[in-house]
Amino acid sequence: MRLHPVAAALASAVLLASPVQAAPSTPSTAEPSPAAADPAGYVNPFVGTAPGGTDFGHGGGAGNTFPGASAALGGIQWSPDTVTHQHGGYAYEDNRIQGFSLTHISGAGCDDYGNVPFMPLTGRPDPEPALRHATFSHANEEASPGSYGVKFDNGIRTQISVTRRSGVARFTYPSNDAKPAALTVDAGRAFNKATGNITIGSRTLSGYTDSGGFCRSTNRYRLYFHAVFDHPFAHTEPLDGKTSGAYVSFAPGTRTVTARVGVSFVDVDAARRNADVEQGGRSYDLLQRAARNRWNEWLGRIAVRGGTEAQRRVFYTALYHSLLHPSAFSDADGRYRGMDGLVHRTRPGHVQYANYSGWDVYRSQVQLLALVAPREASDVAQSILDQGRQAGYFDRWTLANGGTRVMVGDPLPAMAAAIHAFGGTDFDAEALLRTAVAGREDERQRPGHKQYDTLGYIPAGAKGVWGSAATTLEYAVADAALAHLAGRLGDTDAQAALTRASGNWRNLFNPASGYLQPRAADGTWPAFTPTQRTDYVEGNAAQYTWMVPHDMPALFTAMGGDAAVTSRLDTFFTQLNAGAEQPYAYLGNEPSFNTPWTYDYAGRPDRTQDTVRRALTTLFADRPDGLVGNDDLGAMSSWAVWAFLGMYPQVPGSPQLALASPLFPSATVHRGNGVDLTVLAPDASATNPRVQSMQLDGHPVRTPFLPDTFLTRGGTLRYRLTSP
Repeated sequence: MRLHPVAAALASAVLLASPVQAAPSTPSTAEPSPAAADPAGYVNPFVGTAPGGTDFGHGGGAGNTFPGASAALGGIQWSPDTVTHQHGGYAYEDNRIQGFSLTHISGAGCDDYGNVPFMPLTGRPDPEPALRHATFSHANEEASPGSYGVKFDNGIRTQISVTRRSGVARFTYPSNDAKPAALTVDAGRAFNKATGNITIGSRTLSGYTDSGGFCRSTNRYRLYFHAVFDHPFAHTEPLDGKTSGAYVSFAPGTRTVTARVGVSFVDVDAARRNADVEQGGRSYDLLQRAARNRWNEWLGRIAVRGGTEAQRRVFYTALYHSLLHPSAFSDADGRYRGMDGLVHRTRPGHVQYANYSGWDVYRSQVQLLALVAPREASDVAQSILDQGRQAGYFDRWTLANGGTRVMVGDPLPAMAAAIHAFGGTDFDAEALLRTAVAGREDERQRPGHKQYDTLGYIPAGAKGVWGSAATTLEYAVADAALAHLAGRLGDTDAQAALTRASGNWRNLFNPASGYLQPRAADGTWPAFTPTQRTDYVEGNAAQYTWMVPHDMPALFTAMGGDAAVTSRLDTFFTQLNAGAEQPYAYLGNEPSFNTPWTYDYAGRPDRTQDTVRRALTTLFADRPDGLVGNDDLGAMSSWAVWAFLGMYPQVPGSPQLALASPLFPSATVHRGNGVDLTVLAPDASATNPRVQSMQLDGHPVRTPFLPDTFLTRGGTLRYRLTSP
């Protein structure tokens, strides 16, 4: 039994080119520039640190990224925090840094982490905590994958680099300042309320911090740290008389101080061992070089050739931001603290991961991770299963070892299903499916599940449910993803039941209005407008009506057919990022992510090609304001990476890729499992977004979708592009 009627779109043999005959183009004979040997050199970590669009009330108008040092999927993110606060800790427009904290989340719409800031100074700290900052100029600041550096206007220079679970900082103090070199460390400060304790040794600082409260949730966590300095302390005292902080100074004449810091969510000894094992006593310069080399290994998994310098910078910056999360959570010895508060141990050679922005990343980020790193993605899926087992249910947004119940839907099982579809299969998928299916009847995992199962939808205004229509649609997508997983595992009974449930979106389709809209428990339709936000989440009816990625042909039939749908989509894309109060696309937020690709199902892939290219070139840039919405732990950046490649994982839980057109003349994805995917488009340019023809391994492709075998076996996709 087919899970979803995508076959209808495929069987129609939709031509890739526009229905209007395009003039033939002559393929370019010029060789594109070679792939970058140092792709990290194209990354601009400052992208997303300034508002790039209107603040529509969903986490601000900035990407909320951070510019500091992190490894790929790293467990430490040592980054500067400005006085003016953005959720990533750093606001580009502010020239005042108040500390360098050890933990950050890239792109979230709420505050958390920002734990244990270190702040270098000379002499005594200002008696007023609000004045403990230093000014700087961006001309004296630099950031690249794995490292960050800045020279304050007072002459103090800070350089930071990291390994996976530890960091090293080199503080250089001005020779013309007679005051002693000093440092404050505060375990009682974070982006949210925090308490902590620091033990001061002769040249060590160690302790813990307790914090949490992401998006006003009850989530709490304890982070341990251990810092060792290469100089003994000349003077120490509690900061402001509190044991949660420390002030230390060094002997007169000390000009350079190096601090090695390990972090752990298990205990202080684990934090110390993490730094010892991963740094091995290597110098700052060697560790910085190793961090950059490791990032080049990760970024080089997609090797692009050609395009402009600016395009390569936007691409590799997006890929970089896509690979910052989830975060390594287990220690070097495999131990980690679970959702049950107990200490567990991973399988040998595997890593436990944390920090899942489920509602955001199930759409395209985890698919990208599985594409380039199936081994690590498998560990992410296993980590999701472990979280569900330890907590007794799957939360929607987990931070450290706790749930937050933030956002809606049932995204974590959908994440695991998507990882499996894209080749991350080294986890207990059968147990994941069983646990996810059982969780469908848990009110903590699926608020409103009884109405969803009995009525086929969650009625308008249902108590305990945020956005009845949005949640119904999210559950349907999650059921579709699990149905795909069940099908691959051979569980036909679960596949059939989940496929039926994934059709619950139909119960919200009102033929009279042509929209997916809230419905009363008695089956009637309350008063409705396409721009209403009631019963939706960070969007409106006009935007959520397209959120049936697993059943687009059926949705289009209900809407009146391909011509009617195309006309509606044309109007919808009058604006690309209109916010949640207008009946247009809102590509700065997740519910609209799939919409440019929906033209493919309506027989108009030319419109997909044009719209994706327009979005890519107008919504993303190589500047601090180069993101128009929250990056949401790589969600938005992953969309850009897929768009550059000219393809998109339209159906969560399925390996199907919907097609647009690539922007680079050549791109090769090295999957790390011996499989390479190559995309060639010699005619690619800013003026050639249209696909005239395409071949896969020499065979013509006449539909805007790729076969599943492209992911599993690899191959060469060759485009011939032309202008509109």
